[in-house]
Amino acid sequence: MATDVVMPQMGESIAEGTIVRWIKKVGEKVDRDEPLFEISTDKVDAEIPSPAAGVVSEIRVKEGETVPVNTVVALIGESGAKPAAPPPPAPASAPVKPEGAAARQAVEPPKPTPQGDGSSAAKTERPSTEETIRERSSPLVRKIAKEHHVDISQIHGTGIAGRVTKDDILEFLAGQPASAPGAASARLADATATSASARPAPSQAPVPPAPQFKPGASDHVEKMSVMRKRIAEHMVLSRRTSAHVHSVFEVNFARVAQIREKKKDEFERAGAKLTYLSFIIKAAVDALRAVPIVNSSVDGDSIVYHKEINIGLAVALDWGLIVPVIRHADEKNLVGLSRAVVDLASRARAKQLKPDEVAGGTFTITNPGVFGALVGMPIINQPQVAILGVGNVEKRPVVVDDAIAIRPMAYLTLGYDHRVIDGAVADHFMSHVKQSLENWDPNAV
Repeated sequence: MATDVVMPQMGESIAEGTIVRWIKKVGEKVDRDEPLFEISTDKVDAEIPSPAAGVVSEIRVKEGETVPVNTVVALIGESGAKPAAPPPPAPASAPVKPEGAAARQAVEPPKPTPQGDGSSAAKTERPSTEETIRERSSPLVRKIAKEHHVDISQIHGTGIAGRVTKDDILEFLAGQPASAPGAASARLADATATSASARPAPSQAPVPPAPQFKPGASDHVEKMSVMRKRIAEHMVLSRRTSAHVHSVFEVNFARVAQIREKKKDEFERAGAKLTYLSFIIKAAVDALRAVPIVNSSVDGDSIVYHKEINIGLAVALDWGLIVPVIRHADEKNLVGLSRAVVDLASRARAKQLKPDEVAGGTFTITNPGVFGALVGMPIINQPQVAILGVGNVEKRPVVVDDAIAIRPMAYLTLGYDHRVIDGAVADHFMSHVKQSLENWDPNAV
């Protein structure tokens, strides 16, 4: 009996995944939990283990294809079983659907039956427009559509059976003026309550098309990787979603540097590496407790305050960027946080992260200072409302007690969503981080 291999759920907001490569081919033996294929999303690249031992009898999804979660992508047969034979050709009367893009033509929504034609039975059997839309889109796509007042039925879907994918809706938004088409429908529905005609929409400049570029003869052109495309989509979506504002604070790390120098050998014996980032994470966790709105998300016109404090750490990879999450960071001391940083970063670079280790973050810290950057203006990691950027810690002349002194200094930048966080609140959060780092209690290590 064959075992189904399905596309796994790669995170709470991920509804689909792309198969990057098949590690095993049809006819090859595979052991249970042996890597079978590799997938990629905007959150993680991961090798997916085989759910059973046996022989790969059929591969249903090719490399490079994107399919919804829980789609059967392959079959594992018993050892000694022959690969499944290809399906017989369809009879001449039944047209065969071509492979590739032509097989993914959009399914047209059912046209409403004119009133008074007596076809009530047909109306009963025919699915509603809402049901058709739900069949053609993932929860994430519907969420994006809701936030931007987009009618999904107006979008040409390129997914399986005409399903509208995240790529489709983001491409649609990039080429539409901010007022059309769903927003216009919403305004029209609003206006009918008081007027027979819709109020005119405010004039807004359409989004300009992306500039066309023709590569030269000496240029090298290569397609974006799946991860690179997902990062690009996520960043553009974040800029459209949140009202980004940034506050920059200068922090004196002299106290932290003294404690770090005194304690680093002790931490190494405990299997942890004591870095400036460890102190910054702990200070941020304490500040999130004191200013809980920074540890929140926006859901429509509601603010969701998260009880858990899960810190995402942006890790630079040779092939992109990934954000593993330290769960329940508020329950860890400095040693525990230091161990988590080293563990997650090393496993991220080895492609050994599990899907749930890149999901559920409530606040993100990115550290461009490790490459020497002094200041950065990071983009918020949706659906969070804030992100902390850490600049390089370097010695600079500063004024201390009316005298010039040399101290290890760094700039910390908070990027925040002005829809829910005001400047005073952001600065309150940052002042809490600054005070913690500049007045660290040695006994709290």
